[in-house]
Order: sequence, then C-alpha cells, then structure tokens
Amino acid sequence: MLAASAGPAQYRPPAHTQPPPLLAGATEGEIAMLAEQGLVMERDRPPGWQLAEHRRLDHALATLQPGHRGTVEAFVLAVGLDSDPVFGREAREAGRVLARRYAAAGHSLVLAGSDGAAASPLPMGSPANIAAALARIAELMGPEDVLVLYTTSHGAPYGIVYDDGDQGFGAVSPSRLMAMLEQLGIANRLLLISACYSGVFVPVLASDTTAILTASSADRTSFGCQADSDWTYFGDAAINHALRKPQPLAQAAAEAEGLIGQWERRGALLPSQPQLRIGAGARRWLAALEAHLPAATPMVGRPSATGIKPR
Repeated sequence: MLAASAGPAQYRPPAHTQPPPLLAGATEGEIAMLAEQGLVMERDRPPGWQLAEHRRLDHALATLQPGHRGTVEAFVLAVGLDSDPVFGREAREAGRVLARRYAAAGHSLVLAGSDGAAASPLPMGSPANIAAALARIAELMGPEDVLVLYTTSHGAPYGIVYDDGDQGFGAVSPSRLMAMLEQLGIANRLLLISACYSGVFVPVLASDTTAILTASSADRTSFGCQADSDWTYFGDAAINHALRKPQPLAQAAAEAEGLIGQWERRGALLPSQPQLRIGAGARRWLAALEAHLPAATPMVGRPSATGIKPR
C-alpha cells in the first residue's frame, strides 16, 4: 500500500541567514559611502530569475498612465525594501490607501517582496527598481503633478536599507534619493519614510515644494518590524489609521504621532520622534490634492503595538 503523499510545503519567505558579501568587515562610514554611491549587491541570482524580474518590472511600468496637463494629480509609489513579510504587507496596503486617498488610479505602483503567503508577483523593492519606477513616473508627470513616495524597511543612520533575504543588499541614502529626484525634475513630492533613523532624510530632502513625514528622528529607532506583524508602528498609525480619514496631512501626522506615542509609552520605549516638514509651496499642491478626499475606510490587519523590536 502506497503511503499518502505529503501536502504542499508551506511557503517560507526569503530569510536573512548570511551577512552581506564584502561588507562583513566594513565600518559604518564605509557602508555610508557605498550607499551614497548607490552600490547594490546581488548574490547567486539565477538567469531565469533575472529575466522574470525584468518582465515583472516592465509589466508594472506599462500599467502607469500619463497625467492630464493642467490638473494636479498624484503618482503613488509604495516600496518595501526588505524581504520580511511585514514590509511586503505594509507596502501593499500603503499603496492601496494612498492611491485611493489621492485619486491615483492608473498612477500607482507597488514594489515589494512577499506578503508571507506566497512568492511575490510584484517587482522587488530594490534601489534599481525604485530608480526605474521614478524615471518612468517622471516621464508621465506634468510639472503640476505630485510624487507620493512611501518606503518601508529597516533603517540605519546612512539611510533606508535594501535586504532581500541572502541575495540582495544595499541602501538608499538621503543624498542618493535627492539626486534621483533632482535629476528627474520631480519637484512636487510627498515623502513618507518608515524606518529607524528616517529623520536623516528631512534636512536633505526638505524643500519649498516638498512635504516629508518620517517614522523617527535622525538618531532614534522606530518600532514594530517583526516579520510576522501586519504593520510597523508608523505604518499602522500613519496609513492604517490617520491617512484613511479625510483629514489634511498635518492633522493626520499629528494623529499618527499621538498614537505612536501612546504605544511607545505602553511599552516603556524610547520615543521615536516622528518628523514632519511641509514647505510653503507644498501647501499649494496639498490643498489641490486634499480638496476632495474620499470617506474613511476600515482598518485592516492586526494592530502593530504587539511587539517592541527596534528596526
């Protein structure tokens, strides 16, 4: 009698088990310099994977539609740069919430790894894919349009970290992101950065036509990055609670900061100190985008404040 065959193996997202190649002995200053230069390392990527990734990105970019000249429109890019499923889940829902909030149908894109249930059909959230997506968005935007960029990952004092299991490694530094936006002529931008130390982006990216909200100050960690979580603290507070509601950005940021403060006090955590900067010129395009905000939608996922691990 034949033994019953085993059922399908449960999917396991890429795990972090090895250090980045060539960086084991590097100092933080050396890693920061590499991040400034845009260095990214990919290890043991098979040719078939490379081709499939190119196809995923090409397909995703082809779905983007041009804006209507003379009308202020938002182009939403949500990115999870780490393979831990919490970032994949957060990037996906952030993309949905922000696209609905800012009426960005046909103008939204998500780059992210697995949500924990299966291999991701999306293009990966790598620095190279971010650059390509921004370049395509810049081709489609009018001068009055706005980039809404949401990134979520682990962070470091030199920027936001790209870490795809044991295969992909790198970082996006504040000056690297600034250079890309400037080279592409993307002046109107709403930047929401969910990571430890993400306040390092504020002084570099702030401008008259920029609004930027970060999960922490430049010298503080943020919380809630356990791989099996549905949200980080910042993602839950800013996206899942505050930005679902038809309220202005500044009011939403204040609500998010208050929620995060409550959760941190409950866990006896050092406050992460989220940062908000809105340029005078940004207030004009914000007024246009916020003139007809949709009704609130229900929150999804488990609350983030069940764990306290820094990220």
